[in-house]
Amino acid sequence: MALNHRESGSQRGLLVALGLTICIMLVELVGGILSNSMSLLGDAGHMLVDVLALGISLFALNLAKRPATSARTFGLHRAEILAALANGTILILVSFFVFYASIQRLKSPPEIKSTLMIVIAVIGLIANLIGVILLRRDRHANLNVKGAFLHIVGDTISSVGVIAAGIIVSTTGFRLADPIMAIIIGIIILLGAVQLVRESTNILLESVPKNIDTDEVINTLKNIKGVKEIHDFHLWTITSGIYALSSHVMLDEEQINNAHEIIDLINRELKSKHGITHTTIQIEFERCDSCAQGLVCQISRSDHEQKEGEQNTHES
Repeated sequence: MALNHRESGSQRGLLVALGLTICIMLVELVGGILSNSMSLLGDAGHMLVDVLALGISLFALNLAKRPATSARTFGLHRAEILAALANGTILILVSFFVFYASIQRLKSPPEIKSTLMIVIAVIGLIANLIGVILLRRDRHANLNVKGAFLHIVGDTISSVGVIAAGIIVSTTGFRLADPIMAIIIGIIILLGAVQLVRESTNILLESVPKNIDTDEVINTLKNIKGVKEIHDFHLWTITSGIYALSSHVMLDEEQINNAHEIIDLINRELKSKHGITHTTIQIEFERCDSCAQGLVCQISRSDHEQKEGEQNTHES
């Protein structure tokens, strides 16, 4: 239920942010034409990209709500990660476009109606700050929302840059302030985008979640009474905030009747200490010489008792 509440809050935030971004984009487009400000026109283009990115994020959230099927047993949770990867890639392309446009302006800075430029940028800044506030909380729980959040942050920084450039141009006449500020904005956008692409790629490659220490998880398992050995250990992220673990757990032979209780204890410890909610634990009791590379085989209680009986008969 908590997960559904989080998704509902994320969707509301994205919807409001999408509406604000569309309005700002139209205002900056008109303002850029009227003021002859390439900075505002460039920011309007940036907004258009953000509209597409927010739309992708909303679409991915709706896909993730679909139930699991026999063909997709985890459902479509990974759609959020694909959307985050797409958003990060779009941001990288936007940053390179900003660099290109800024270099062109450095060569030939245009005449700008700085007063109108500043007024439009201030309106954009206020709207972007509202979007940042709406998405700030959910960005930690959802990588897809984090991508949308970075787009809004990029817009906010861009608005501040446009305002600063407008003030410099109006007070000093130094028109190169506009492209210089744009390059700084592009660098900030690029840094956030690279981080987003790296995080989403790590999830798609099923790397260990960055906020979970593998050694600590293994120690948690080893410290449970009756656990003798851990191997074939795998830990990965299904989607933002949903972690999965599979492992072979070798128990002491005297714990053969307590296997179910130990599994329950393992699941409680993993959930409470590390936030891992999806687990597959294979319980084993003895090493098998016929296993490849000395892997531990699962032996049922009857098989174990039969083997002990054969060993006792041989010794007698």
